[in-house]
Amino acid sequence: MTTGRGRRRGAAASAAVALLVLGGCSTERPERDASVAPPRESVEDPADGREEPAEPSPTVETSPERVEPLSAGDVDPATAARAVRHLAGRIGPREATGAAYDRAAGWVAGELTRLGYDVTHQRVDVPAGESWGVPVPAGRSANVVATPAGFDPAEPHLVVGAHLDTVPQAPGAEDNASGVGVMLAVAEAAADRATRLPTVFVAFGAEEPRGPGDDDHHYGSRRYVAAMGPAERRAVRAMVSLDRVGVGARVPVGSAGDSDAVQRALLAAARRAGVATVAEGGQRSSDHWSFVRAGLPGARLGSTPYAGYHSAGDVPAVVSAAQLERVGRTVAAWLAPR
Repeated sequence: MTTGRGRRRGAAASAAVALLVLGGCSTERPERDASVAPPRESVEDPADGREEPAEPSPTVETSPERVEPLSAGDVDPATAARAVRHLAGRIGPREATGAAYDRAAGWVAGELTRLGYDVTHQRVDVPAGESWGVPVPAGRSANVVATPAGFDPAEPHLVVGAHLDTVPQAPGAEDNASGVGVMLAVAEAAADRATRLPTVFVAFGAEEPRGPGDDDHHYGSRRYVAAMGPAERRAVRAMVSLDRVGVGARVPVGSAGDSDAVQRALLAAARRAGVATVAEGGQRSSDHWSFVRAGLPGARLGSTPYAGYHSAGDVPAVVSAAQLERVGRTVAAWLAPR
């Protein structure tokens, strides 16, 4: 059992992270061998459409003596809902190489730093192409990588990720501010509680397509996997991708094949958390596929169809806070010691 214990950082550290990101997300991840509201039925965006100041994040107070085990009930769905409102309602479309993506990456990095994680930025170079009918330029994106204090990448660990980018025309509330929001809520809950293994949280850049083929998307997660050396690859016990997790009443649990051990473990975790699920096979359209195709274990949570997919209609109002809570409970139960 490993403790992911949060550490308060000073204002100077947070400012440094923000400056790095807003300056172009150029800090590399070191190469390895190379008032809280209850859940509501929807997450609303600002009524008048104007950008509002970001909602303040409460400072996390932690106690060195506290090593309670993580449980499903520790995840606060209000944290996930706030992230959806900020990313989709205030920042909006986040094409992987654009200034809005940099703003979003800076905000996510600041949230994770505030929780006590060590945050780095891994450069992701992406080509020009066409993303859901819209031409997109070549450029640079970034993965935001958060590790617990004292993390050793060669020791057994888990990875929880969610892509931060969108297609150019979509505010991306469900796809995929919902996944990033749940990731942040779980990271918050795990910051000062014990998990069964150390957990890395990653906001991936450039997941959305820039062409029709299998190699025309998932650039951020493929970059992350390619940067791992043999020891780190052996240490990854499982990766879970949170992608489109805020719509529906059951939680889709997807395997890249017909079934696998990670999918079965997530289904069991959901049962322990009292969450209804639906199992899906052949799920390769998210960042877990970059891990699976490299021989690493991975699965996906999320994928319920919805009307606003990849369109201007993908706004915070389509996202259900109750579904965010269900997914957060599932992930926390999966990470919890047992």
